[in-house]
Amino acid sequence: MYGREKSDPAIVAMKPTNKAGRPAAELVERRAGAKGNVDQQSTRRAQDRESVSQALDRIRQVARQRKEEKFTSLHHHLSIPMLRTAFFELKREAAPGVDGLTWQDYEADLDRRVEDLHSRVHRGAYRAQPSRRRYIPKADGRQRPLAVAALEDKIVQRATVAVLNAIYEEDFVGFSYGFRPKRSQHDALDSLIVGITSTKVNYILDADIRSFFDEVSQEWLIRFLKHRIGDPRIIRLVQKWLKAGILEDGVVTVSEKGTGQGSVASPLLANVYLHYVFDLWAARWRRREATGNMIIVRFADDIVVGFEHEAEAQRFWNEMRERLQEFALSLHPDKTRLIEFGRQAAIRRAQRGLGKPETFNFLGFTLICGKSRQGRFLLKRRTRRDRMRAKLREIKEELRRRMHEPIPEQGKWLKQVVAGFFNYHAVPTNSDALEAFRYYVTVLWHRSLRRRSQKDAMSWERIGKLVDDWLPRPRILHPWPSDRFAVRHPRWEPSA
Repeated sequence: MYGREKSDPAIVAMKPTNKAGRPAAELVERRAGAKGNVDQQSTRRAQDRESVSQALDRIRQVARQRKEEKFTSLHHHLSIPMLRTAFFELKREAAPGVDGLTWQDYEADLDRRVEDLHSRVHRGAYRAQPSRRRYIPKADGRQRPLAVAALEDKIVQRATVAVLNAIYEEDFVGFSYGFRPKRSQHDALDSLIVGITSTKVNYILDADIRSFFDEVSQEWLIRFLKHRIGDPRIIRLVQKWLKAGILEDGVVTVSEKGTGQGSVASPLLANVYLHYVFDLWAARWRRREATGNMIIVRFADDIVVGFEHEAEAQRFWNEMRERLQEFALSLHPDKTRLIEFGRQAAIRRAQRGLGKPETFNFLGFTLICGKSRQGRFLLKRRTRRDRMRAKLREIKEELRRRMHEPIPEQGKWLKQVVAGFFNYHAVPTNSDALEAFRYYVTVLWHRSLRRRSQKDAMSWERIGKLVDDWLPRPRILHPWPSDRFAVRHPRWEPSA
């Protein structure tokens, strides 16, 4: 934006060809040659990262200092080092788009391809290709539609998102957690739990925006982007991705709505949209309208708002519905509800002759009003039953496919699956769910091994030994929310 980067010849230059006329004896010295290539590639990638980091730091600093200013010159930051860095940040095993190119195919001739892509992007000759429609199963049995972009589209989107993130990370509000650098689902959960347990929250509005990624108004999205992005070339890039369409059953469909859920740019575009539609409005409502305590946590289109007073919760709900309708969005009627929840919920409901407080789901967990061993209020988390059942169904199908593989290969695969499940779900108060998951995996493995032969004599004792050898035992891997939240957000500064 403020001054074009100077090109580094060591970064831009093509890889030199091998010297002609080498003696024949060198043909057997491949190990040394390979090591040299690896060192050269590592050096270049380190130079790329340094160049990209410096450019993004300059953008970030200006965005922090000039909150109202538009960025009129960003396109030149889509440099060859930026595109190469974006390529190496892509998933190696991701499904190919309509171009059929895999990550490994592109890497085989990376220097030439990236230089050609860079030239097309800056000449205006770059054309976005339609995204390939793909469906993945949801926990409730339905299918989630995804848009798989072509590989070069992923590269350009990743590079552009890196530039835009440097700006918008200085603008986004603190209670927005979805798909942001250095923020995770557990950060959102920690924030929510600390807010409920440390403030006077008595009611929870669990809100879900209906088909958000499919209903986003592209016209409004471009208008929101133009608040900060004054470079028309960046705006045209975003429009190219939005208008490229979706290829399904040989037919390309172009819509005026949606951001193409699953694409590289979709999470950032969704956050920009909700930043202007919900975040700024909700922060202003809390500042000007709320008289009692109020907490807000948003992860993508999942929104949880806590209130001290029921009347304020109802008023916020009504005004939120109207606010979303102004921007072509609506709340899901079945997934949006207001419940009594918090430290005093159980006592108040008991006084009125009602049962236990209702629960609600957030980011794969069911949140429950409980008590500690000392009788104090304890907000408990349990793995959602539908999520666990869906994962067990996946394991069952894969075990059926791997039925005749050697036991060590099955055990190695199951170890990775169980460890991955524990890495996310091993939070305090969730030990019972972890034990149950490991037990059901054991049952599925036992059944699969017994079906390999009618004469199979796989006893429960033997499967127990296999499980002890291969499957990790449940143990809590995450700290208590208040502890981690205190580390991430220390409160001893005067401004805290």
